[in-house]
Amino acid sequence: MAFVDTLQPAFERIDLHTHSVYSDGRLHPAELAALAAERQVQLLALTDHDTLAGCDEAAHACAERRIEFIFGSELTALWRGREIHIVGLKLDPGSEPLQSHLQSVRQLRIERVRAIGARLTRAGLEGDAIISEVLGNPGTPTRLHLAMQLVARGQARDVDDAFGRWLGTGQRAAVPPKWPPIETAVTAIRAAGGLPVLAHPQRYKLSGGGLTELCRQFRDAGGEGIEVSLPGMKLKDAARAASLARRYGLAGSCASDFHAPGVPWRPLGRFAKLPEGVVPITERLGLTSPGNAATTSNARPAT
Repeated sequence: MAFVDTLQPAFERIDLHTHSVYSDGRLHPAELAALAAERQVQLLALTDHDTLAGCDEAAHACAERRIEFIFGSELTALWRGREIHIVGLKLDPGSEPLQSHLQSVRQLRIERVRAIGARLTRAGLEGDAIISEVLGNPGTPTRLHLAMQLVARGQARDVDDAFGRWLGTGQRAAVPPKWPPIETAVTAIRAAGGLPVLAHPQRYKLSGGGLTELCRQFRDAGGEGIEVSLPGMKLKDAARAASLARRYGLAGSCASDFHAPGVPWRPLGRFAKLPEGVVPITERLGLTSPGNAATTSNARPAT
């Protein structure tokens, strides 16, 4: 597959789904911006899980490197009992409805981490110490942080083993999530002037009919985009996402879901071109040329 063609010549290399230490990424926002510059990324969004905490730092670092920056966040939601992720792009960080939503979800995350820690304690592990370490992180607490602690304490060989033995569905320390429905997440994004994008649709392990229904409900709730181009995406998954984008009038987003350097299947700023007939997300964002991205004012353009 050919790389880097967003159908917007002015933005030949964009990445609209990345993470930093403010959720489950490994780089500080300034380090992310430096790597983006090295990879010649022209348009970048930081989309940490359920937080905007690192966006100001990322915006400043991107401005120094002449990279256009978009305030973003990856909001966690539930649909038919499944965890679904919705990326909000071009968010107003001063939005009270959005900040209230993020605070509510953070509290749900903290409660879940504590409940998992209690189960780890009952299983004979150092649950309290693990909780203390995880909640001491600068940003959003996630199960990945718990998994890393289990690895560091010799209770798992690696992160996959930690989920397989302790944290995954049906395991001894598993606690079902209680995230808000997708309609609530979409409403919070739109209240902040943002554009809601369905993240990595191929990862939800849904049937063709299930994914179609998810996209329909997402669109009906106010969703406007879907990630169509991601590194490592199988051809059949990309084709399905593109078909759903065209069917429901969703714009196509290019993203890596970058978390850390050295992960070959999620390289920053490198992904396949958008399929024919899929509207680039940059059009919905009102970004058709460098210098038009907002790093301080993220009002949503009329569509």
